[in-house]
Amino acid sequence: MGDINHFEYGWITPALSYALSVLGSVLGLVCAGRIRTARTSGQRAWWGLLSAWALGGTAIWAMHFMAMLGFAVDNTRIRYDVPLTVASTVIAVVAVGIGLAIVGTGRLNAVRLIAGGVFTGAGVAAMHYTGMAAMRLNGTLGYDTLRVALSVAIAVVAATVALWLAMTVRKGAAVFASALVMGIAVNGMHFTGMSALSVHRHEGANREVTGAGVSTLLVPIMLAVIFGVVGLLYALLAAPTDDDRAASAYLAGRRVAEPAAPTPAPDPVGLRARSTLGQPGNPFPSRRDTPPR
Repeated sequence: MGDINHFEYGWITPALSYALSVLGSVLGLVCAGRIRTARTSGQRAWWGLLSAWALGGTAIWAMHFMAMLGFAVDNTRIRYDVPLTVASTVIAVVAVGIGLAIVGTGRLNAVRLIAGGVFTGAGVAAMHYTGMAAMRLNGTLGYDTLRVALSVAIAVVAATVALWLAMTVRKGAAVFASALVMGIAVNGMHFTGMSALSVHRHEGANREVTGAGVSTLLVPIMLAVIFGVVGLLYALLAAPTDDDRAASAYLAGRRVAEPAAPTPAPDPVGLRARSTLGQPGNPFPSRRDTPPR
C-alpha cells in the first residue's frame, strides 16, 4: 500500500482551489442571473454557455486540478493522460450546461430542480473520477465503495443547491455568500472522493510512467482559466443591465412624449429675411453697403 499525501504543499493548494471555486461560482451565478432577464433564446443560450463554463470549467474542474497539485504518492511519479484530462473538462462543462438548461427553461419547480441536480451532480462525479482515471503512476488505484457513494451524494446535493441559487439569487451580497457556500460544497465533494482512494504500488517494478507532468499541464490550464475569467468579466461589463434598459426605455418615452419643434415654412425668395427692413430703426440698404463681387 502506497502512502498518500493530499497536501504535499501544505495549505497553499486547498486555499487556491477554494478561491477558484468561489471565483467561478460568483461569475457563474451572475451569468445565470442574466439568463432570467434575457429577451431572446439566443441571449439565453449565450449566458447559459458562459455560466456553464464559469461553474463547470472554473468552479469545479479548475478547482479539481489545483487540488490535485497537492496530491502525491511516496516513491512514484504522477503523470496525466491528456485526452482523459480534456474529457473530464468537457464532462464538467456539459453537465452543468444541461443542468442549467433543465432548470432555466420554463417555470422553476421541484421536478425540474431535482432532475437538473441529479444530472449535474452525476456529471460532476463523473468528471472527478474521470480525472482520477487520467492519473498514471507506478501502482493500481482502488476505491472505498461507501466513500465513493458519499461523494456522489454530496455532488448531487451541491449541484441541486447550486442550480437553485443560480435561478433565484440576484443581490450582490447574496451571490457572494452563495459562492462561499458552493466553494465549501465543491471542495467537500472533491476531498471526500479523494479520501476513498487507495494506491497499491507495484513492488519491484520501477517502470517508466508515461503521460504529461503537472508542470506541463499547469501553464496551459492557468492561461485558459485566466483568459476565461477575463472573457467572462468583459462579457458581463459590456452587456446592458436592467438599469441600463430602464434608462433607455425612459429616454425613449421622453422623446415620444415631447412635441417636435415646428418646421419653418419654405422661403424660396428670401422674404422672411427682408421683412425686417421696414421696421423702425433699421437703416435702408444702400449700394455702398453691398460688398463688391
